[in-house]
Amino acid sequence: MFEVGFSELMMVGLVALIVIGPQKLPTVARVAGLWIGKTRQTVDQLKNEINLQLQAEELRQLGQQSPVAQQLQQTITDSEAAILEINAALDAFGEQTSLQTEVPEPQSNKTI
Repeated sequence: MFEVGFSELMMVGLVALIVIGPQKLPTVARVAGLWIGKTRQTVDQLKNEINLQLQAEELRQLGQQSPVAQQLQQTITDSEAAILEINAALDAFGEQTSLQTEVPEPQSNKTI
């Protein structure tokens, strides 16, 4: 990203020594080091997550373009159409049987 030479580091160290003081400088350097480490770790995790997402997207695109995926999609479409036809046939059969099972009530021959 950007280059920091030895002279720049010496200048930053000298300014930090003057501004912060010699007693607090080790503590401040330790805290700064911890924050830099956490920042690097977060950036690395973010890079890894982005790379995994890109790889997953590439695999999805390859999977959609493969002939096997196209055949699978065609099979799913055909299966759904067959299920719809079977359901329609069952509905029609159910209507026919319900018409045949309707029996009129017998008339009673009660004499009083």
